[in-house]
Amino acid sequence: MDHTIIIGAGQAGLAAGYHLRRRGLPFTVLEADHRVGGSWHHRWDSMRLFTQVDKLGLPGLPFPQDELFPSGARMAEYLGAYATHVGMDVRTGVRVDGIFRDGDLLTVTAGPQAFTAANVILATGADRVPRVPAFAGELSPAVVQLHSVDYRNPAQLQPGAVAVVGAGNSGADVALDVAPTHPVVLAGRHPGHVPLRIESQLMRRVVFPLVAYTWTHVLTRDTRAGRRSREKMLSGHGDPLIRVKPRDLDAAGVRRAARVTDVRDGLPVTADGEVLDVRNVVWATGFRPGHEWIDLPGLDSSGLLDNERGAVTGQPGLYVLGQLFQYRFASHTAFGVAHDAELVTADIARRAARPVAPAGGRRVPRTA
Repeated sequence: MDHTIIIGAGQAGLAAGYHLRRRGLPFTVLEADHRVGGSWHHRWDSMRLFTQVDKLGLPGLPFPQDELFPSGARMAEYLGAYATHVGMDVRTGVRVDGIFRDGDLLTVTAGPQAFTAANVILATGADRVPRVPAFAGELSPAVVQLHSVDYRNPAQLQPGAVAVVGAGNSGADVALDVAPTHPVVLAGRHPGHVPLRIESQLMRRVVFPLVAYTWTHVLTRDTRAGRRSREKMLSGHGDPLIRVKPRDLDAAGVRRAARVTDVRDGLPVTADGEVLDVRNVVWATGFRPGHEWIDLPGLDSSGLLDNERGAVTGQPGLYVLGQLFQYRFASHTAFGVAHDAELVTADIARRAARPVAPAGGRRVPRTA
């Protein structure tokens, strides 16, 4: 059996499907959401991608050029159109909860359903489980709490001050979105910022194309500069603010505070002892990989999966896409993951072409 199961119908899973189809290899895509595009349907209303539109198209279908930095909803719409255009077998509403080995094959379970395949591609994104500090449960029940994954717009919040906890790109975006209707404090270490406006012609025509090329073709695990960059990325150094500048936060009246490290009397407390008297908290504290549901002997599923160009180490037939610096700096980005998908599907094609031994022991070629 040379069938491949792809878990996730975002850009990573659909790019893998495109390359498998081009090679004539059968596959099925399983998506937990009821629509193709998965998590792109669940972003805040004002969210815009950082990648300009000409870099967002997947192989075989350009991204519509109607806005420079599309919304998450626009990306989801494109992915749905892409799956239809390529003609993929995508099964939505199928939430995978286990992977088990059955001899040389892998069995994927989703509740009462089970799928068996020679290969499984994990295309669920760089991180999938929201990260919230343990002390969040100590906040007063009177404080509305949301993780950024659940935030859509300020109407979800009650009147009164809002603490956005986490000062990275998501936190800064949410703080600006909330500021017109609520007093906002943005708590967390300032990660620095890109000095140029990403909408500027210099950024669009010179800087971003150079950055995209470098992230995709220069900073890889095969180069010394890439390995140094990967070590820094995986050590937890956050990205600088890309769209929002400190002066934007100041102009909107967003106050800055230190990291939230504790709770006192039901309210968040910062590292320097300030009690934030707020009625709402939005946790912009990131995500973790969340691979614990995979039950394979010898697999360390506690964090990022160790792999070689997407092939998970020690697990024949299991592949991953979209991890942080999986093979290249851009592996987890909308424009970088398609390149990694081609590496993964090339390895699957090599596996499908291997000769196998029948019961009598004579080796015969295997057809795809």
